[in-house]
Amino acid sequence: MITKDPLKDHRIRKINGSFAWISHRFIRQGYWDSLNYQELVLYLFLVMVADRQGMSYYGYDKICSLTAISLDEYIQARNGLIDKDLIAFDGRLFQVLSLPRKAVATQTSKAPKQPVGHCGLIPIGEIFQKSLNITGGPND
Repeated sequence: MITKDPLKDHRIRKINGSFAWISHRFIRQGYWDSLNYQELVLYLFLVMVADRQGMSYYGYDKICSLTAISLDEYIQARNGLIDKDLIAFDGRLFQVLSLPRKAVATQTSKAPKQPVGHCGLIPIGEIFQKSLNITGGPND
């Protein structure tokens, strides 16, 4: 087994206050590939703002503003995530759900993920920079 020692001991991540995590299954079992760009941005946003039970109450106006997706894209992404059994929504509250047994592919799953990087992958930093309109970074 490979020993993995932290490169910077003083910068080891800890959960302080808020709570966000994504299971490795999200990548390994096809959930990442099952989402289009807007679904992925919305899902990652909801994961980041959710509490330990996956609950959050951000409204569509704030979500659209922070993620830089249009209202139509938000509605399609929200409905796509509901159809794929990744979130629940009651009109006011969101719940990020535990991952279902299998990723659910739908017709929207095959939509391009937008700027495609090396080997067809999009760096997660690029997704957040684009969706949150953040400038600056290693390539700027």
